[in-house]
Amino acid sequence: MIKNILITGGAGYIGSHISEVLIRNKKKIFIIDNLSSGYKKLINKKAKFYKVNILNTKKIRKIILSNKIDSVIHLAANLIIGEGEKNPKKYYTNNVKGTNNLLKACKNTKVKNFIFSSTAAVYKDGQYRVNENSIIKPKSIYGKTKIRGERLIMNFAKKNKINYGILRYFNIAGSSPSGKIGLISRKSDHLFKNFSIELMKKKPKLKIYGTDYQTKDGSCVRDFIHVSDIAEIHFLILEKINKMNISKILNCGYNKGLSVLEVAKEFSRQSTKKIEIIYTKRRNNDLIKIIASNNKLKNFIKWKPKFNNLAKIVKSCLDWEKKLKNNR
Repeated sequence: MIKNILITGGAGYIGSHISEVLIRNKKKIFIIDNLSSGYKKLINKKAKFYKVNILNTKKIRKIILSNKIDSVIHLAANLIIGEGEKNPKKYYTNNVKGTNNLLKACKNTKVKNFIFSSTAAVYKDGQYRVNENSIIKPKSIYGKTKIRGERLIMNFAKKNKINYGILRYFNIAGSSPSGKIGLISRKSDHLFKNFSIELMKKKPKLKIYGTDYQTKDGSCVRDFIHVSDIAEIHFLILEKINKMNISKILNCGYNKGLSVLEVAKEFSRQSTKKIEIIYTKRRNNDLIKIIASNNKLKNFIKWKPKFNNLAKIVKSCLDWEKKLKNNR
């Protein structure tokens, strides 16, 4: 039985949603976060919080031992693609060294399961629909640090006989149906967040980067998955790998591509204001089109998404943004 779960980066957008699901399922949650991009107000009141840097092996080991941690969900990372290109050292330190130090802290403890948030950015561009065996060739520094993290975990798990779940996230969007948690940071470079912020302005302008991609409407295509579905996936995978003593690498997406222009049009539809859509030049390191083949995930946990609907995702983002605006 899984009892005590440590979540690194648990004060962040995804971590707070995962905590919500795990606490609802009667798990004891311990969170470590240095609050560099996390927020204290997103931390579930039923979780125990430690303000610790992921690089601090000694402190983390102490937390693991004293709380009899049996499972770790490792989310702590830097994840803005553009920032990674400008500051590769920071990304290697936090994402690669941070993962390595966390694994060291888990050595010879009760930790039996390790879930890692990886990314679709590890795949080679131009494959369009990718499965877990597709060609790995990350374009960005962020993607490169994540694949290094994956390999560290696989090696560690083999030597130390623990189970791992490596989850390759596609594009996460949306806010909790409870209305209590969502994406706060404005530096996150999330498409849905940026559009939601714009819609709060008097004269919203939605920017589309690139109009000449080989896609249905010339804009990039992504597989967007609601954050509450991602959170549920973590719980189900953790239970399954623990029960079966098994390790898996799994894509986490809807197996459905939406273009950036389609997303912009849905935001437009849900607004009472006149929206201007601005077309601008391509950005470096943006993948053209990437969609998750999620057959492996669906078969492994018998998963059915609950929020697989663009209008629903957009509405949850706008509701959250309005709430943030009113509380400022």
